[in-house]
Amino acid sequence: MNHIGNPGHIERTPPHNEEAEQALLGAILINNRAYEKVSEFLRPEHFYDPAHQRIFAAISEEVEAGRKADPVTLRDRFASDADLAGDGGGAAYLARLVANVVTVVNSADYGRIIHELFLRRQQIEVALSMLDDAYDVGSGRSPEEAIAEFAGDLDRILDIAPASQATFTSMRDAAEEALNRADAARRTGGGLSGVSTGLIDLDRLTGGLQPTDLIIIAGRPSMGKTTLLKNIAVSSAKRWKAGLPNSAAVGVFSLEMSAEQLAANFFAEETGIATPRQRQGQISDDEFVKMTGVDSDIPLFIDTTADSLPVLVSRARRLVRKHKVGVIGVDYIQLMSAGSGRTDNRVQEITQITRGLKKLARELGVPVVALSQLSRQVEQREDKRPMLADLRDSGSIEQDADVVIFCYREQYYLERAEPNRRPDESDDKFNNRHQQWQQRLGEVYNIGEAIIAKQRMGAIATARLRFDGPSSKFSDLAHDHQA
Repeated sequence: MNHIGNPGHIERTPPHNEEAEQALLGAILINNRAYEKVSEFLRPEHFYDPAHQRIFAAISEEVEAGRKADPVTLRDRFASDADLAGDGGGAAYLARLVANVVTVVNSADYGRIIHELFLRRQQIEVALSMLDDAYDVGSGRSPEEAIAEFAGDLDRILDIAPASQATFTSMRDAAEEALNRADAARRTGGGLSGVSTGLIDLDRLTGGLQPTDLIIIAGRPSMGKTTLLKNIAVSSAKRWKAGLPNSAAVGVFSLEMSAEQLAANFFAEETGIATPRQRQGQISDDEFVKMTGVDSDIPLFIDTTADSLPVLVSRARRLVRKHKVGVIGVDYIQLMSAGSGRTDNRVQEITQITRGLKKLARELGVPVVALSQLSRQVEQREDKRPMLADLRDSGSIEQDADVVIFCYREQYYLERAEPNRRPDESDDKFNNRHQQWQQRLGEVYNIGEAIIAKQRMGAIATARLRFDGPSSKFSDLAHDHQA
C-alpha cells in the first residue's frame, strides 16, 4: 500500500512574467491604441505585480473615458505610490516603462502571456485549496460534494480561459442554424422544433422544449408542478425508446420525491391505479398484474441526492456523456444550495443557482426544466392566478428563464371556498350563491392551466389541460376538432 504524507505547501514563486507586464504597460503608454488589442480579455487583476495592476487600471479608466494615458497624465496618481518608492517614485517608473519599450507590435502577445500565467496561478490556488480540503477529514463534507465544488471552481477558470480569443458568429452561420430549426419544425408536420412535452396545446404554443433553454415551471403547492415535469419526462423517454422524432432521453434531479415515489406516480399514470391505493395495498390481483405489465425500461434516469449546484452540474454532464440524455429536469430550485458556501443571502444563492442552470443548458445544448415555488402572496389575492412577480426568492428566476410556465388549478381553491350561510341570509340567497359555486366548480373540475407568462421566442398564452389527480397525470382536453 502506498502511504501518502501531507507534503505541505512547497514555497515556490507563482508563475509570472514581469518583463511581459512591463513591456505591455510601456507599449500602451507610448500608443494607447495598443490597449485595444488586449482590452477585450485582460483585466487589472490578471497582472501579478500589484503596482502593475494599479497602473493598468488607471490606463483603462483614462482610455475608456476617451482621455490620453501617458507618463505625464498619470504622474500625479503614482507620485506617492509606496510600491514604486524604491524606483525613484511613480513618475520615474512610468518613464522607465516607456523608455524600455522596443516595439508596440507585440502588445497582444504580451497580453496573452499575462493572461495565461494568471490562469496558471488560479489553477494552483484551486489545487492547493482542494489539497487542504482533502486532508481535512473533519469538514463534514462528502468527497463527492467537495470534488464537485472544486470542479465548479475549475469551470469558472475555463469560463475566462478562452476570453483572449473572441468567438463571433457570422450572420450567415446564425441564419443557417435558424433555417435548420425551421426546417426541422416544418418536417414534423406539427410545428415542433424542440422536444415534445407530450401535450398538444402546450407544444403548439411553445414549439416544444428548445435546446439551451432554461424552462421554469412554477406554482403553489398542489398545483401539479411535479406531475407536469414527470409527464413530460415519461412522454419524451417513451417516444425516444420508440425512435420517434422530437424526443430525448431524460435525467431528473428530484429533491422533493424519492425515486420510489416517482415510480409509483409513473405506475399511476400508466395504469390509472392511484398512488394511495398502491401504498395501502388496496389493489386487486388483476390490477397488480396490470402494473407488472407496464414497460418501465425507458431512458429516464432519476437522481435524488444532488442537492447542490456543483454536484448537479457534474452529474448532468455525466448523464449527457454516458446516456445521451437530451432533457434535464430539476425538482425544485428552492431545495438546492449553490454549493459555494460563500453567502448567507438566499436571494444571492438563488441567483447563483438559476444562472448556473442556464449556463448548464447552454453548455450541454439541452433544455433544462426546473421547478420553482411561488410566494404566499398568491393566497392573499382574490384572483389566485400567478404572476411573474410571485416567483419566490429572486427576480433572477424570471430574468434567467427563457420560458416561465405557471401551473394553476382553480378547482383546488374553489373546493376550499364552499359558501357558508351568512347571518340573516335567506334560504333563496344562500341557495343561489351555492348553486353558482357548484356551477363554477363543475366548469373547472379536472381542468388545469399551463400559463405561459414569459417566452423569449413565442407568445404569452395559456394551455388548458385535463388534470387527473389520482392518476397523477396531465393530458390534452378533448377539443371538438380532435374528437
